[in-house]
Order: sequence, then C-alpha cells, then structure tokens
Amino acid sequence: MKLLLHACCGPCSLEPTRILRAAGHDLTLYYANSNIAPAEEYAHRLGTLRTWAGGEGLPVVEGPYDPAAWETTAGRVGEAALAAADGDVLRVATHPALREARCRACYRLRFEEAARVASERRFDAVGTTLSVSPYQFTEVIREELERAAAAAGVRALFEDYRPFYDEATRRSRATGMYRQNFCGCRFSEAEAAAERAERKRARAAEREAEAAAHADERAAQEAARAAKRAERAAYAEKQARKRAALRALREQERGER
Repeated sequence: MKLLLHACCGPCSLEPTRILRAAGHDLTLYYANSNIAPAEEYAHRLGTLRTWAGGEGLPVVEGPYDPAAWETTAGRVGEAALAAADGDVLRVATHPALREARCRACYRLRFEEAARVASERRFDAVGTTLSVSPYQFTEVIREELERAAAAAGVRALFEDYRPFYDEATRRSRATGMYRQNFCGCRFSEAEAAAERAERKRARAAEREAEAAAHADERAAQEAARAAKRAERAAYAEKQARKRAALRALREQERGER
C-alpha cells in the first residue's frame, strides 16, 4: 500500500516505519507540524528526521509551517484551558481533561493537512507516528485521523504503536538521535518545564525528609548512648561510694583496736 505517514519527529518514526515496511507498505514521511515552536525547534526536529530517513531510503515531504494557523485553532483552545486552570500550567499538565481539547484541535489541523496531500498525490492511505507515544491521547488520534481521511476520501491506517515506545526510545538513544523533552507546542514546553520543576522540588523535599528522619534517628541513638553513659557513670559513682564507706569502716575498726 502506498502510504503517506505523518511523522512528528525522528525518534517516534523509528518503530512505526519498521513495522509498516515489514508489512510491505510503500512509505513517504510527511512532516506537517505547525504546532512546534519555536522555529528553531521545528527545524531541529525536521533535520533529525531527514538525516535518519535519508539513511533508511525513506522520502520526507515537508508540509507548510504555519504557526499562525495553529494559534487560531489549537492555540485558542489551549489559552481557554489555561484560563480555566487560573493560569496554573502545572494543573493543566497533570489533568488530561484540560489538555485533551487542545491536543484534539492540534491533531485535527495536522491530519487534515496530511489527508489533503495524501488525496492530492494519490496515496492509498494516510497514517501517523503520533500513536507511539504514551503521553498522547491515542483514541483521540485515531478518531481525528479517521475523520480527516474520510473527509479527504482516502483510507486511514491507524495503529497503536505504544507497545513499541520503549524500543523506539532505546534505539534513538543508541544512535544519538536528538530527543526533545516536550511534545512541541508552547503550552507543552511550559507544562514539561513545570513538571520537571515539580519533580525536582519533590525529590528535594524527599531528600530533606530523609535527612530529617536520619537526623532524628541519629539524635535518638545519641540520646540512648548518653543515657547509657549516664547509667554507667551513676553505677560507677555508687560503687565508689560503697568502697569509700568500706574504707572508712575498716579505718574505724582499726582505730578502735
């Protein structure tokens, strides 16, 4: 099958392309990602994808990079979600319901573009690598891919590649491939940074709690040792008094003789 595969980046393309080629599909990668910001990040990911795909003999087609179109769709939804969370980026990051509408709008924009190109260039089907990530909304990806494909009159080839995420991670690290630490949009970058900061704060708090617990433990041990020393000192003082009393008694007895 002649398949136009929407690709979000190099690392996420590794396993889906391996699986699809093994199934006999004729692949062309389509880089349509107006969500990625800033432009330097967009170019870095595209360059990584092109370098890897060139070595694999996979053609890469770049779609239009139109951040303004993304802002008027997914960007507006993202701002609404952030406002609903009172501007709390971490709250949005940790509550999927606040992010889902934004991601759906983002998928829709990119898949509509990919499906349109697939139809114009007479591909048999359109697919995506996005479903390799466990951090994405897999069912929403399927829904939006199928909706966009139906509207463009092409077949949607959706597969859930999440079981292969660990292998994709291993392979991309082994080859030194650039691995981004956020999904792509400005919201996800801020959310990822907030999550990293929160994890750092939590680790610091855990270390402090552990240190405090150890300090209490050490203080208890020292108190026990001090009590033991005091007990031994009291016993030694008591024995000394006994010996002194005995000496005094003996001296008294000698004097009486």
